[in-house]
Formats: sequence, structure tokens, C-alpha cells
Amino acid sequence: MKTVIQIVLVIAIIALGYFCVESINRPIRFIKNQKMRSEAVIKRLKDIRTAEIAYKSTKEKFTGNFDSLIHFVKNDSLKLVKKEGSLSDSLIEAGWTEEKALELGMIKRDTMLVSVLDSLFGKQYPIDSLRYVPFTDGEEFILEAGVVETGSGVKVQVFEAKVHNNVYLNGLEQQEIDNMSDKTLKLERYPGLKVGSLTETNNNAGNWE
Repeated sequence: MKTVIQIVLVIAIIALGYFCVESINRPIRFIKNQKMRSEAVIKRLKDIRTAEIAYKSTKEKFTGNFDSLIHFVKNDSLKLVKKEGSLSDSLIEAGWTEEKALELGMIKRDTMLVSVLDSLFGKQYPIDSLRYVPFTDGEEFILEAGVVETGSGVKVQVFEAKVHNNVYLNGLEQQEIDNMSDKTLKLERYPGLKVGSLTETNNNAGNWE
């Protein structure tokens, strides 16, 4: 009987030690994995922002549709101005303009069309994956576009791309995810990662910036 009690105590001590160590390691492990995933998601959100800004530069508005955005990047072009020569400070002070210098052949400005994909991301960039959230099984970012009217009555084109903590952190410790989301909600902020905004003109900033 004594031996049985000793064995039970040893098992209890080992179990207690394991749970003590795990209680310390669990949040550390979560922070490490959360950082790795958030870095990948932020990079993808930045790429979405880059594509959206290019889209607006030619379409004069943002898009809330990934099919349209990806098709644009894959098939459309951007205007690139190749510059040769520039006006010196003395010529500018003398009242010279770039138009006058162009007419006289002192400087050159050639406009060419370049592929959006090549110029922004490179030929090898997997643009068809732009819509998908890293570390998920095909989950997509929520993408929306709209118009915000400022206090002075100016209408501004806006877009927003976002993903909830529960989506890109799926598979990690749920209690840690809930704790992180609760802290964010108490600050009246979105419990996830997002770029842009549908409710304010924030210059297309990300909520991690």
C-alpha cells in the first residue's frame, strides 16, 4: 500500500510540474506563433494596399472585389515616365519651366506602359494568392470599397481589407486568442488585422502602424 501511495505521489508531482511548466510555456509559444502569422498577414495586406492604390490611379476608385483587383494586376499597365535631364536651380530661378525646356530639347520625358504585375510585385509573384489569408485553408480577406464624406463635405474614395483574429490564428490556443481580442475590443478597435477604413480617411493605413 505504501508503495502504491508513493507511486501515486510521484505521478502527481510529475503532473503538477508539467502543468506548471506548460502554464509558462503556453503564452510564450502563442506569442511566438502569433508574431510569425501576423507578419505574414501584414505583408499580404500591404500587397493588397499596393494593388488597390495602383487600381485607383487608373480607375479613379478602389475596388471591393478581388477578381477585379487580381485581373487588373495581371493584365493592366501603368504609365511610367522616363526622365532625362533636369532644370538647374539657376534656370528655375530665371523662370524656366519644364514645358519650355522640353520644347527646346534641353530635357526629355518619355512615357511608356509597364505591366502592373512586373512593376509592383515582379513576374514570379503569386498574384492569384493575394486574396487568401496566410496559415489558413483557403480563407479570404474581407475586401470592401466605398466613399467617405469628410466634415468639409469632400467625398473620398476608401477601401478596407481585414481578417479577424479567429481566422488567421485558428489552431492556436483559443483562450489566448480570446484574451487578445477582448483587449482590442475594450479599446474599441478591430479584433484582427486590417488596412484602410470604410468609416474614416486614414490614408490607407494599417491598424498595426
